[in-house]
Amino acid sequence: MTSKGSPALRWGFAALVVAAVAALAWGAFGGRPSPEQAAPQTATAEQDEIAAVLKSLQRRQPDDPFALGRTDAPVVMIMYEDYRCPFCSKFTADIKPRLIERYVDTGVLRLEWRDFPIFGEESLEIAKAARAAAHQGRFWEFHNAAYARGNGGEKPSFPEETIQEVAREAGVPDLAKFNADRDDPAILQAIQTDATEGQALGVSSTPSFIINSQPVLGAQPLDQFVAVIEAERAKA
Repeated sequence: MTSKGSPALRWGFAALVVAAVAALAWGAFGGRPSPEQAAPQTATAEQDEIAAVLKSLQRRQPDDPFALGRTDAPVVMIMYEDYRCPFCSKFTADIKPRLIERYVDTGVLRLEWRDFPIFGEESLEIAKAARAAAHQGRFWEFHNAAYARGNGGEKPSFPEETIQEVAREAGVPDLAKFNADRDDPAILQAIQTDATEGQALGVSSTPSFIINSQPVLGAQPLDQFVAVIEAERAKA
């Protein structure tokens, strides 16, 4: 976990994306490339390929309970997070509401959530609970209530009694259904799909973001998010 994305981390993230692109190309075409295919790509072509792969991760599904904003927004920010991460809590409290007001509500930005539980079994259990709350239309309420537990800067704990408290705070109407849904194998599979996606890109800390084709690591100040969103908006 990191609070700020250093240049080394940003370059490392990009390098792993390049490796993922190479692996995708190898898997798609198979075998050893010809000498012509093996020629080094230009920097521009490589950047375009990386951008295309990163943009392909955008789901843009109508009525997605794990997304906020228009499906045709010019900028999409994918968020890889863990509910026990205090820096994710800081982002949720300090940055996300301002991005929603400035960009989501005006149709510029779409936020897409990805589960990336890295802090043990409690991280997985609270992620499952959030998805169970989504079955009753209360995902973002549960999301915000869970993250409020980490606003003091400490890594929060989510034993069973706390999960129930968060569900009540989030206004989940049917707690019996909520608890049954937490054991739905489809929920675990969805979490694993998100985590696998992040791992394939080299995500190793939370929060990590992809804004169209640009990675942003850590709970960065608002100005950095604004700069990247505006740059991607201008290119769209």
